[in-house]
Amino acid sequence: MAAAELRISRNKLLTIAGLGWMFDALDVGLLSFIMAALKHDWGLSTTEMGWIAGVNSIGMALGALMFGMLADRIGRKKVFILTLLTFSIASGLSAASTTLAMLLFLRFFVGLGLGGELPVASTLVSESVQAHERGKVVVLLESFWALGWILAALIAFFVIPDYGWRVALLLGALPAFYAVYLRRNLPDSPRFISLQTAVQKKPGFLEKLALLFSRPYRRATVMLWVLWFCVVFSYYGMFLWLPSVVVLKGFDLMKSFGYVLIMTLAQLPGYFTVAWLIDRVGRKMVLITYLLGTALSAYFFGNAESVAELLTAGMLLSFFNLGAWGALYVYTPEQYPDAIRATGAGAAASVGRIGGILGPLMVGYLVAAQISIETVFVIFCSTIVVGVAAVAVLGKETQRTELKG
Repeated sequence: MAAAELRISRNKLLTIAGLGWMFDALDVGLLSFIMAALKHDWGLSTTEMGWIAGVNSIGMALGALMFGMLADRIGRKKVFILTLLTFSIASGLSAASTTLAMLLFLRFFVGLGLGGELPVASTLVSESVQAHERGKVVVLLESFWALGWILAALIAFFVIPDYGWRVALLLGALPAFYAVYLRRNLPDSPRFISLQTAVQKKPGFLEKLALLFSRPYRRATVMLWVLWFCVVFSYYGMFLWLPSVVVLKGFDLMKSFGYVLIMTLAQLPGYFTVAWLIDRVGRKMVLITYLLGTALSAYFFGNAESVAELLTAGMLLSFFNLGAWGALYVYTPEQYPDAIRATGAGAAASVGRIGGILGPLMVGYLVAAQISIETVFVIFCSTIVVGVAAVAVLGKETQRTELKG
């Protein structure tokens, strides 16, 4: 009976947290298609398009650090709900944007909520399941990201051409309120509850940041910060520009939406294979393998000329990159003890979001300077290899280890 209750509890947690994750991805995915649509509607330059993505990542950087630290103080559940409300309200309001400045202002707050929810959600789930299945469950949580992107691609293909990008943004924001309703009875992390009842001095914000670089955690912090920067820099640089890059390669807007939809479908098997492998072969091996697959796919995507080459490389890019993301969200919370786990995960994600600012901006400026798409993707390929080196040299295997108290 206890096992059944645990299974039901775990599945309910995964569904509720996963819905929030899916709506996050829906918003990020829609942004990539809306950028391509706004180029036509508002006559935006590639530099201005880069700033739309960049401002979103600035908000995510601040949100990841701020809400991560707050989650260690008031609880994972409360911050989880707060971040969801922040991004969904701002996303709905952004549908009414009439100027680029107004859109940028609201996208900052969207990013604030998005950046906060992702590390807090993975910490909550990671702390609520047993060690032998933690990797699989956290990757399955991350797999909801693919569902959000698939929904975004479907909305872009069927809604934006007839009803416009404003309706698409409204559709992306409304379902998030249902997830808030579902979370009313969601319990907080049992490890956080135990931490709150323990008689001990709670470290302040600055003390927590200092602890990340104390002797036991310094190596893990450096490794995670390099890894997160490289992964987020390449992901947001490549995927937020994906529909626009397809257009820049000579395909029309509607075909680009259809091609990206096909590429996005490959994210799901990427997640599912990692979910199967990560508790069997270990976190480091999965991360290194899928990141190297991402690097090679990025190189071939940048050099793709025919439709067949474009779709094949794009599907492999989705498969390996999103699989690596699944492993990353498993690996990160496992590096720290209860008292600073959300802070550590949030800080790593925050550093990563700096890469999320620079990646899309770099693409905009390089394309404006008439640098080839091939060269742009070689930069992303090289950056990912740096992330691989950080894991290989500095990373420690955490497979089947109990979380630290």
